[in-house]
Amino acid sequence: MKNKLENEREEKMRKLSVELRFLEQTAETIQSRINMINAVLTDLAYASMALEGIEKEKENAELLVPIGGSSYIKAKLENKDKVVVGMGAGVSVEKTLPEAKEIIKKRRENLEKSSLSLQQQLSQVIDKINEDREQFESLLAQIREEKTSKNV
Repeated sequence: MKNKLENEREEKMRKLSVELRFLEQTAETIQSRINMINAVLTDLAYASMALEGIEKEKENAELLVPIGGSSYIKAKLENKDKVVVGMGAGVSVEKTLPEAKEIIKKRRENLEKSSLSLQQQLSQVIDKINEDREQFESLLAQIREEKTSKNV
C-alpha cells in the first residue's frame, strides 16, 4: 500500500509530465516561428542585394531574372527608379528605388527584433523544460529508492 508521500510524488510527476509536454510543444511552435522569420529575412536580404545591384545598373541594361528552379530569363531594365513593392494582403505599390530600399530595411529590422524576442522566449522555455526534467528525474529516483529499500 502506498503512503501519502508516494502518492504526492507520483501526482507531482504526473503534473510535471503534462507540463513538460506542453512546454515542448511551445518550444516547437516558437522554433517554427523563428524558422519562418529566418526564411523571410533571407528573402529580404536577396531583395535588398537585388536593389543594390539594380541601383548600379544603367538604363536598358540586360538582366537575368530568376524564375525558379535555377532558371532565368533575360530582361531589359527600362526604369531603375521605380520598383513595385508588395505591401501585404496581395497589394503592391510602385515606389522609388530609395523608398523600396527603406521599406525592405524597416521590414528586416522589425523581423530581426521579432526573431530576437522569440529566441529569448525559446531560451526561457528551454530553461523551464530543463528545470522540470531535473525535478521529474529527482522524484523518480526517490520513488525507486523507496521501492528498493522496501524490497530489501
